[in-house]
Amino acid sequence: MRDLEALFQALQRSDFRARFKLNPKDQHYLQQKGLAVVLDHAEKFIAERLAPATPANDGQQTPMRGHPVFVAQHATATCCRGCLSKWHQIPAGRALTLEEQAYLVVVIEHWLAANLQQA
Repeated sequence: MRDLEALFQALQRSDFRARFKLNPKDQHYLQQKGLAVVLDHAEKFIAERLAPATPANDGQQTPMRGHPVFVAQHATATCCRGCLSKWHQIPAGRALTLEEQAYLVVVIEHWLAANLQQA
């Protein structure tokens, strides 16, 4: 797991990762529900879609849009086990620990908070 400052600097150097922004609908949803509720959703998505050792449809389990967490997952490379391995040094092929899941929520929270401030 990486230092968040170094991680976000690296993510900003990736044209693909840097292009993700919250659209007005996602901004509104985040403001309406609040960051705490949306992070509860993030915990659930991670537990269901990323935590298993062999997630169903790995590499395609996270939609590109439709929820602020989905956008944040792509922006932060927390969208599939391949990205977790490449960007966060969390190996594929085994279930995520609770500590790793909590770390991913922190990464998503950091990105969402920064993007909520830009609204």
